Amino acid sequence: MKITDINAFVTKPPGAFSNYVFVKVSTDEGIVGWGESSIGATSVAAVIEEFGAAIIGKDPFRIEEHWQDMYHLHHNIRGGALQMAAISGIEIALWDIKGKALNVPVYELLGGAMRDKLWTYGRFDGVDPAAAVETAMSFVEDGYTALKGDPFGHQGIFTSPESERDAIAKVKAVREAVGDDVELLVEVHGRLTPAEAIRIGEQLEPYRPFFYEEPVPPQNIDAMVRVAQAINIPIATGERIYTKWGFKDLLEKQAVAVVQPDVCHAGGISELKKIAAMAETYYVGFAPHNPYGPINTMAAIHVDACTPNFLIQEGGHAPWFDSIMTAPFKRQTDGYFDLPTEPGIGVEIDEDALIANPQGIPETGGGYRSRFTMPSRQQNHWV
Repeated sequence: MKITDINAFVTKPPGAFSNYVFVKVSTDEGIVGWGESSIGATSVAAVIEEFGAAIIGKDPFRIEEHWQDMYHLHHNIRGGALQMAAISGIEIALWDIKGKALNVPVYELLGGAMRDKLWTYGRFDGVDPAAAVETAMSFVEDGYTALKGDPFGHQGIFTSPESERDAIAKVKAVREAVGDDVELLVEVHGRLTPAEAIRIGEQLEPYRPFFYEEPVPPQNIDAMVRVAQAINIPIATGERIYTKWGFKDLLEKQAVAVVQPDVCHAGGISELKKIAAMAETYYVGFAPHNPYGPINTMAAIHVDACTPNFLIQEGGHAPWFDSIMTAPFKRQTDGYFDLPTEPGIGVEIDEDALIANPQGIPETGGGYRSRFTMPSRQQNHWV
């Protein structure tokens, strides 16, 4: 079997808040693999096709070899966000091909499943405490036993007294509403200084967060260590960190209790498995980041299924998922994903739907901010 073509598709399906990038790898035996490289920037599509050209005509089963070839292709961009997103999407598609060719789910090629269902979480976002409680209870009523939210209202580092009080009030209200049997995950997106993160963390401790995600920006690991040593809440980070090398110092300095690499950014399925193994040696949990599309979700689940230190999986089902798939996306039941059983990744993309919904203009506000102000749960990308 040989790789005959690698194509990138940029799409903004109806109802999606932004553009998403999917990768199609074709072979001379008619087996097609799908990957995802969604990262916000649509320029990743050009990188996918340039990197993909380097492995045209080669055996798709030699995944590690191709990863190394693409990673070392351009010395001066090694480890950058666009490069790693492109490599990740191609690599996921190669695993999809291999699983389909051997007629097994990808996790069977990674050591086999350790669990039959995968814990995930809902949300507790809201513009005020009452709205946050309303969001939280809608997920609890559906059986979720873990919820995550970003309660902060400011942008950039250096919070305001109002944003700080509002964030604490939201977490307090949600904890009181859901009780002690539902885990609360508090994310910050790196919008605090170390001093602020410590002060706010101390105020959050009575509400027993499951983890405190990216309380400070990830670039300065010593700052993260300072926060971790000062409070009694597990620290999580990793969504903006790429490759095993990016996680090395984070783990060696014991800055975190949970790592959160993203399968379509950090290097793909193999690299996530390696990062999780590194974390295991430090007794650090593994909770992959994922606010993107259906392939990203399912690729992460295959790694979760066979990873000893897996904790919980981010992501779920957005209404637009089904519009680009040939069969409906399998949603969670009572806050868990079922173990996939289909060969490969287990997601088949409707190429005509991608073409019919080309790149568009992201919604006003973009990114995380637009998700936090959504008035309806059905519009929320995380659902």
